Amino acid sequence: MKEFVISEAQVETAVLVALITPSQDERKTGEYLDELEFLAETAGAQVTKRFTQRLDYMHPVTYVGKGKLQEIKEYIIENETGMVIFDDELSAKQIHNIECELQIKILDRTSLILDIFAMRAQTAHAKVQVELAQYQYMLPRLTRLWTHLERQRGGSGSARGGSVGLRGPGETQLEMDRRIIMSRISLLKDQLKQIDRQKATQRKNRGRLIRVALVGYTNVGKSTLMNLLSKSEVFAENKLFATLDTTVRKVIIDNLPFLLSDTVGFIRKLPTDLVESFKSTLDEVREADLLLHVVDISHPGFEEQIEVVNKTLADISGGDKPMIMVFNKIDAYSFTEKAEDNLSPRTRENWTLQELMNTWMARSHDSLFISARTRENLEEFKKEVYNKVKELHMQRFPYNDFLYNTYEEEEID
Repeated sequence: MKEFVISEAQVETAVLVALITPSQDERKTGEYLDELEFLAETAGAQVTKRFTQRLDYMHPVTYVGKGKLQEIKEYIIENETGMVIFDDELSAKQIHNIECELQIKILDRTSLILDIFAMRAQTAHAKVQVELAQYQYMLPRLTRLWTHLERQRGGSGSARGGSVGLRGPGETQLEMDRRIIMSRISLLKDQLKQIDRQKATQRKNRGRLIRVALVGYTNVGKSTLMNLLSKSEVFAENKLFATLDTTVRKVIIDNLPFLLSDTVGFIRKLPTDLVESFKSTLDEVREADLLLHVVDISHPGFEEQIEVVNKTLADISGGDKPMIMVFNKIDAYSFTEKAEDNLSPRTRENWTLQELMNTWMARSHDSLFISARTRENLEEFKKEVYNKVKELHMQRFPYNDFLYNTYEEEEID
């Protein structure tokens, strides 16, 4: 299988390319590029420059216009750049044309995310899911892997004027490669089904405890919060997709036990194949009784991140569950104070934290504002989780007397 992974030991320089379109203004493009740069750094690359272009829509042949592509080419030659990363998913045709012109490694947002997932995958479950997503990404792009055989296409049938012999050696090899990959995809899907059955059995053996799942955008602090509540050592890092495998821990608050799971973070423009591959990982979300939607309130685009998470939850049939909105990182929140003589209308960037809190608390009664790092309002958070879990338990087991110490202790992976 073709390797996509960028070696962590080898720091490559990269430039980023994105479009400003009628549906994606300059501010939003800037946010996407910030995130793309964070993705590149997570994968081990160093970003040296960004290129943007205003277009009504993506160029079907080269993503950007020919003039902009020439500008990029001049820069990468002059600065000996290692790769070019595009903010949108590229077609096989676009990748081929851009590579021919730039003569350099080309990645799009999808392949970059796959790089990171391949680096982060630790368990057999995660590795199977990542490999499946990689093959699904490769399958429609196989034509560019065999471009050196294109001149052999046609065969003897074209000389005879018939249609029977049109498939030459190049196309035969392409079809063979496609069959191999499709066979591998089928095998990996079977492996995932087997793993899913094992996971389902494990979930059934967890008894009658209420299940709570941490969900949210990537890098919002879910794993840090998991560590605080469960007093465990779940890997937490200031990088995107630090957590790939779902971790489940038994948590006890005031003698009330429940199961808490930490799941993979969501992200904008998350490839469909990747969501499909990781649906089994998100079974913990689908089967949860309560969702804790963690939000990084210090991020300028946190409201869009909330929309991305809600949409993904809806896609996996997990959007109709009881939910507590947990606005994390209040210690990092900052705003631009509006001058008194400034007549321009106030925007959200001018809101104080208290004004923002009042707005969201008015929208939803189940909103909490905390800092997992400084533990601010952590006790209030625990109390709210306790009340919700107790309420759910009483609804499910109305005659239970909460003698939880009768439950058998078990090791949860």
